[in-house]
Amino acid sequence: MAQDKRQVDAITARDTDFAQWYTDVCKKAELIDYTSVKGMFIYRPYGYAIWENIQHTLDRRFKETGHENVYLPVLIPESLLQKEKDHVEGFAPECAWVTMGGNEKLEDRLCIRPTSETLFCEHYANIIHSWRDLPKLYNQWCSVLRWEKSSRPFLRHREFLWQEGHTMHATEEDAREETMRMLNVYADFMENVLAMPVIRGRKTEKEKFKGAVETYTVECMMHDHKALQAGTSHYFGDGFAKAFGISFAGKDNQPHAPHQTSWGVSTRMIGGIIMTHGDDNGLVLPPRVAPVQAVVIPVAQHKPGVLEAAAALRDRLNAAGFRAKMDDSDNSPGWKFAEYEMKGVPLRVEIGPKDIEKGQCVIARRDTGEKMFVSLTELEESVRKLLDAVHENLYAMALQNREENTFDIKTLEEAKAITEGKGGLLRSKWCGDLACELAMKEQAGVSSRCMPLSQSGTEGVCPVCGKKCATDIYWGVAY
Repeated sequence: MAQDKRQVDAITARDTDFAQWYTDVCKKAELIDYTSVKGMFIYRPYGYAIWENIQHTLDRRFKETGHENVYLPVLIPESLLQKEKDHVEGFAPECAWVTMGGNEKLEDRLCIRPTSETLFCEHYANIIHSWRDLPKLYNQWCSVLRWEKSSRPFLRHREFLWQEGHTMHATEEDAREETMRMLNVYADFMENVLAMPVIRGRKTEKEKFKGAVETYTVECMMHDHKALQAGTSHYFGDGFAKAFGISFAGKDNQPHAPHQTSWGVSTRMIGGIIMTHGDDNGLVLPPRVAPVQAVVIPVAQHKPGVLEAAAALRDRLNAAGFRAKMDDSDNSPGWKFAEYEMKGVPLRVEIGPKDIEKGQCVIARRDTGEKMFVSLTELEESVRKLLDAVHENLYAMALQNREENTFDIKTLEEAKAITEGKGGLLRSKWCGDLACELAMKEQAGVSSRCMPLSQSGTEGVCPVCGKKCATDIYWGVAY
């Protein structure tokens, strides 16, 4: 039966207008809706379910590494925010302020949290007194508000959902170890759950988080060859601790300032999933976060026994630990096929009268469109293997896209030609000079993405000044 393509016809072709395709997918797959306040979006149930699966998986990993969840207030007094100069200057343009409480003007303006470093520091100053109080490994799941000038679903909201880890340690060594541990937790999650290959690296001084000593990042490439900063982990040193008067008595009975880290990922990862894996028919969801991993479609459901057989398959899959549903609506099978294809459900399980007679069902993969007959006795094992195969294929395709569109450059002219053409990640040497970093932005239209943790160790030339140097760096146009 031919698929009903009415839903898909409403989606702009991905390679015709990537930005419009992305918006179409967000709306048609019922992930998000707009509100009357610019930059404030509604997460619809299907979109929020993806976030819940991300949240549950990461939360388990955080707790396995010893972290505890807390919740801090949404409002930050201006006087508190001012305590760390670099930090407040970095966020000042994005802050939203509460100036009235009821009918009374507030003496101290209250910032709606853009991030919670200052609140955590205020709290830590009250509870950290001795080396026995360390480490403090806290994480918060919440929303933050940043008054962005432009907005885009999942990628740039004024209010967005995220987690922010904030930890305190007795020594620099412990804090640096925590910084890298959490960066690797993110990288492993993105590759082994979201099927998104990452580049682990360190940000330049210009691009690091305001107030941090060092910022580390996991960078991903989207289908349109642009880069996405998918998560960051920061080493703060003891700067925040000193600014907020946090000290502890060490084992030597002398006062010491603790060393701090911060790390976070957000609903921006959902945007990354869409732009990494989606196609002209809509979403393609990695199985390990898909709200529905397998949808059961009864074919000729008006015939005796078909609905019962389909329900039995759904129940078996759910009992085996899969997220499965059955669509027994009165829409045609073709309409249902197109609907769940657009929503990115990894597997479609079909069963009709002839399948029942033969003791089989038909399973279709969302990533390849491949259809296969599967014995009903092998249903659970087949679904398990196919979901793993879908994940591996999505990762392989994303990695291939990145590798085929990463280019080694030696000159500004090469950088310009690639950026003005098909685009991609640019890899070069860098002398470390800010002037050269700014020139790459101004003349080639690319920003520094990261200096990869895995350095080649070879010497080359900076594409701007021509100076011999050995530091590898990635450049790109980013979301």
